[in-house]
Amino acid sequence: MSELKTMVASPLFEFDAQLREKYGIIVGCDEAGRGPLAGPVVAAAVILSGNEDLPYLNDSKKIKEDTREKLHDEIYRQAVAVRFFCITPKEIDEMNILNASLFAMYKCVEAIGVEWKRVLIDGNKYIKQIPQNLQEVVVKGDGKSASIAAASIIAKVARDRIMCEYAKEYPDFGFEKHKGYPTKAHYEAIEKFGVLPIHRASFLKNGMISAPQISMF
Repeated sequence: MSELKTMVASPLFEFDAQLREKYGIIVGCDEAGRGPLAGPVVAAAVILSGNEDLPYLNDSKKIKEDTREKLHDEIYRQAVAVRFFCITPKEIDEMNILNASLFAMYKCVEAIGVEWKRVLIDGNKYIKQIPQNLQEVVVKGDGKSASIAAASIIAKVARDRIMCEYAKEYPDFGFEKHKGYPTKAHYEAIEKFGVLPIHRASFLKNGMISAPQISMF
């Protein structure tokens, strides 16, 4: 991918370089799937050295799917460390989506396997299981920090792949298209076929949750 290097990635890597110079090894954290009605929320943590060649690296939402897939594989190949963690719909209902997202980030950092000095978190909320003085919250960080952007891509691709597997199990729901987000087609499928075990009960409105449930088996 070296011949494809662009200016897009440069400010993101510079942002990280400044923090790396100040603190030492940094971990970027982000999540995917806070908004869907179905499926897990997935968080990822990535440690970059700063020497990676990752053209077009940016917020995963701003990158086309085929580019995300290529970057996903390159991040795994080049990064110092990569981890992701999933929180199930049932756990989301029990914890609430914010706590579930932050806990998933914590589990990623806990498993990262490299001694780090600072955790960068996309958003404005700290991970309560990690001392606050070891964290840096970065609003819209997936468009500012290379390591957060890389985590956003890992989380997004991992979650999309999970939802495509669910599409095979539940072919009437179109998960391969909407990935569980609250689209018109998704609501119509719930009305017609009922609520699945992978739906988040706390997210369903207007009596949807009282629809007949479909067994996993």
